[in-house]
Amino acid sequence: MSSDPNDDWGWEVELHRSPDWREQLIAEIEGRPIGFIEIIDPAREDDHYWGDMATDLRAIDIWIGEEQDLGKGYGTQMMQLAIARCFAVSTVTAVLVDPLANNTRAHRFYERLGFKFVELRQFGEDDCFVYCLNREDWQSKSHLF
Repeated sequence: MSSDPNDDWGWEVELHRSPDWREQLIAEIEGRPIGFIEIIDPAREDDHYWGDMATDLRAIDIWIGEEQDLGKGYGTQMMQLAIARCFAVSTVTAVLVDPLANNTRAHRFYERLGFKFVELRQFGEDDCFVYCLNREDWQSKSHLF
């Protein structure tokens, strides 16, 4: 997987688990799955991928399955819905994403959504850019979508 080449997500196991700190959502168009979103509470997730985190955050991972579905706005719609879902919880103050450092297309995508670069960070073997979207910035930008 080019978005996460060094990790084995163990999908066969993970898709059957339903911990209360995670949501896994499939995006469909006319019944055809086109993408997948995972929303987690990084303070509570069991492998502590993000390290020690505040309890008022969420982190999102997004995948678009087929190349034919890229560049059509589906990812933007998926992220807008996922971000709104995160901020529907009144205690959530910010949302995090962690695209690979060399994925400039993803960086532009998240920046268009209002995410701001925080730091370069290594997760396992991968160099990633951590981006953050706080509630106030989302509220001021959400009317544009």
